[in-house]
Amino acid sequence: MAQVDLTVRVGGDSAAGGIVTTGEIVARIAAYSGLEVYTTRTIPAEIKGGHVMFQLRTSEKPVYSQGDDVDMLIAFDQESIDNYYHLIKANGFLIYNSNDGQAPAANGNGVKQYGLPLNELAKKINFTKGRNIVTIGAMVKLFDLPYDKAEEVVRRQLGRKKDLLDQNLLALKTGYAYVEQNIAQESPYHLIPETGIVEEERLVMNGNQALAMGALAGGCRFYAGYPITPASDIMEFLAAEFPQIGGTMIQAEDEIAAINMCLGGSFTGARSMTATSGPGLALMVEALGHATMTEIPLVLVDVQRAGPSTGMPTKVSQGDLRLAIFGGADDSPRIVVAPVSVEDCFYQTVHAFNLAEKYQTPVIFLSDQDMSVRVVTVPPFDLNKVKLEPRLLWDPQSANHGGNGASGGGSGDREYLRYKITESGVSPMSLPGMPGGQYTAEGLEKAESGAPIYTPEAHIRNFEKRARKLANALQDYEAWQMYETFGALDAPVAIVGWGSTIGPVKEAVLRAASEGMPVAVLYPKLLYPLPADHIGKFIAGREHVIVPELNFTGQFGRMIQAQFGREIIPLTCYGGTPLATRDVYAKIKQVYEGMKVNA
Repeated sequence: MAQVDLTVRVGGDSAAGGIVTTGEIVARIAAYSGLEVYTTRTIPAEIKGGHVMFQLRTSEKPVYSQGDDVDMLIAFDQESIDNYYHLIKANGFLIYNSNDGQAPAANGNGVKQYGLPLNELAKKINFTKGRNIVTIGAMVKLFDLPYDKAEEVVRRQLGRKKDLLDQNLLALKTGYAYVEQNIAQESPYHLIPETGIVEEERLVMNGNQALAMGALAGGCRFYAGYPITPASDIMEFLAAEFPQIGGTMIQAEDEIAAINMCLGGSFTGARSMTATSGPGLALMVEALGHATMTEIPLVLVDVQRAGPSTGMPTKVSQGDLRLAIFGGADDSPRIVVAPVSVEDCFYQTVHAFNLAEKYQTPVIFLSDQDMSVRVVTVPPFDLNKVKLEPRLLWDPQSANHGGNGASGGGSGDREYLRYKITESGVSPMSLPGMPGGQYTAEGLEKAESGAPIYTPEAHIRNFEKRARKLANALQDYEAWQMYETFGALDAPVAIVGWGSTIGPVKEAVLRAASEGMPVAVLYPKLLYPLPADHIGKFIAGREHVIVPELNFTGQFGRMIQAQFGREIIPLTCYGGTPLATRDVYAKIKQVYEGMKVNA
C-alpha cells in the first residue's frame, strides 16, 4: 500500500465553537496512532465571532509544512465552502454541514461531496454544542483511524468536564456511525500503516509548549509577563509547572513592569524570562537598554505576529527582526536567537539562557505565531544535550577583588569592581548579600566600580567591552552548531533563511532537486551577532542567493546584502499566512530558468 500524505482543512465560525478543537483532536488521534502530524491555523482576533481555519497534514513519513492544497475540506458553514473549495485537489473530498451550507455544482474535477446534517445529529442526542465532536467521529471513520484511540484522546482532551464527557463520547459515536451507514462502509483514506499502530515513543505538542519546556530545562526559575497573543500560553504553562520545582511566576500589570521584574529577578541570581509579541517588545525597549548597560542576564521571547501596532494578533509574521536587533538608544547590543521548528524551540531556548548567563546580556528569542500554535510530532527531547553554562560570579574569598574574566574576584583591600574591563568582556557579578559585593546597577555610563562616569575614554572602553562579549558568542554559534544546512552544498543556487520558513523550503528543495535544480540551504539560528564568516563562506561563489522570510521589506535579506555587498533574491510573504512550498519551488524554478537564458 502506498504511503499516505493527507492534508485536511477545517473551516467555520468561532461563534459556533470547536473548530480548532476539532482539528487538534483529530491531529492527536493520528499522532497516537503512529502517524506524523503538522498543523496550522488562523483564528479571529475578536473574543467571539469570526472565521476560523485549521489545517492538518498527516503522513507515515515526516512532514515539514502545512501542505499547499487540501485532500479534504471539512466545512461547518457556507463561508468555508466559498473560501476553500477551490483548494481541494482533483478527486478529493468535501464534507460539509448540510444544515448550514450547500455544495457547489460539480465542476469536473472529481471532488466527492458529502453532506452531514451536523445540527440535526447534535440535536438528536440533545447536545447542540457537540457538532464538532460529531464531526470528529465522522473524520475518524473517513480516515480509518482506530476508534479506541479516538475515545482515548477525547477523554484526555475533554475529560476535565466530567459532566459532559459521556455526551462527548456519544457525539463521537454518532458521527462515526453516520458515516459508516450513509457515506462509505469502506473508508476513502486508510491512514494506519500496514504494520499496524506504531508504538515508537513520541511527543505531540506546539511551539509554545516546547519553548516553555526548554525554559525549564535551561534553569528558568522566574517568569514575569503580561498576557498577549500569541505568547500567553507560555505563561500559562509555566504557571502550572513552576510550583512543582520552586519557580515563581508573576502576571504583571503591563509589559514594562514585566521586564523590569525579570531584571530584578536576574539581579538576585535567578534565571529569568519574559515573553511577549511585537507591541510588547516595543514597550520593553528602554528596559532592554538598561539590561545591556547593567550587564544583567535576561531572556526575552518575542512570539512575532503581523503588525505594525496591534496589527493582526492571530496571524504570523517575521517582521520584528530589526526591532529585536537594533531597537534601543544608541548601540544597545544584545544577542538574538531564532529557532527553526517546534522541536528546535526546546534546544534553542536552552541555548538562549546559556548565552544570557555566560555573557551577562539580554537575549531575544524570536519565535512566531505559526510556530507557537503549530502541533507536531517530535521525538522525546535528548536531555543529554542540555548543558547549563554558569554565570561568572564574584568570589569574596579569592585573592583578586576585581577578577580577570576567567574566575571570580576576591576580598583583599581593593573595592569590588563589578564592571572591570576584562579580555572576555565579562566581569564577575556579585549577588545581593555577598559581603563587600555592593555595587550600583543603573543606566548611566559607569566606571569599573559602577560609579557614574562621563569621560570619552571610559565610554569607549565600555563600548568595546560590550562588543567583545558579542564577538565571543560567535564561538558558541560554531561549537553548539546553531545552524542547519542541507541540500546540494555545491549547488550554484543557495537559500539562506531563518526561523519557521525552513519546512516549506525543505520540501521545495527536495522537489527541485528531483527535477535537476539543486539548491544549497543554510539556516543560522543566531541572527545577532550575525555569523558573517559562516554565511560569507556559504554563499561565496554562488550564482544566486534566495532569502525567504515573512515580512514586507525582506529584513534579513537586506542585512545580508548590506554585509556582503552582493545582490540577493528576496522571497517575501507578508499576508499573515505561512510560507507555501509551491512559492519556494516557483522561485527556485524561476532562478534556474533565468540562468539558462543568460548562459
